[in-house]
Amino acid sequence: MILPIIAYGDPVLRKLGKSIDKKYPALESLLENMFETMYGAKGIGLAAPQIGLPIRIFIVDATPFKDAEELELEERNFLSTFKQVFINAQIIDETGDEWVFNEGCLSIPDVREDVFRNETIKIEYLDEKFKKHTKEFSGIAARIIQHEYDHIQGILFIDKLSSLKKRLIKGKLANISRGKVRIDYRMRFPDMKKKR
Repeated sequence: MILPIIAYGDPVLRKLGKSIDKKYPALESLLENMFETMYGAKGIGLAAPQIGLPIRIFIVDATPFKDAEELELEERNFLSTFKQVFINAQIIDETGDEWVFNEGCLSIPDVREDVFRNETIKIEYLDEKFKKHTKEFSGIAARIIQHEYDHIQGILFIDKLSSLKKRLIKGKLANISRGKVRIDYRMRFPDMKKKR
């Protein structure tokens, strides 16, 4: 089932996600719905807060990068099969030079900005079968994970922008939170009346 994606301005996007255990209700169904929602919005990652759940789950499917000619063949080959569920993830280390890449977010449509992130991460997480993993990721894979990990930490990619950039997109963000944005996927916008 395709779920509505929570728009910028909703407080759930700023909550620190809570860890879950094996008994979390209908987890398999939730993960299926998250993948379906992500694919329906043509995304490459989706975190539970983006569908209104402040829990530590995010998913990644980087297969669209398999045809990115600007990437090295080895990285394209890895990304062509990189589809993963991350539960209760914790980034242990971020290393390497910071590099810039233009990022966007399904919760913040029509806003894309250059963001600096470390080249390599080491992350500990559980997969969908609650098997524990500790892995290193680099390049685009690391960046996608860092972006989705930020979501379960209550952080958005726009938080990493300079104060000037933030001022420049302030109007766009206000419009998104009011539902004044054109999108081709389902979204849920904050109830502005409750905010007043």
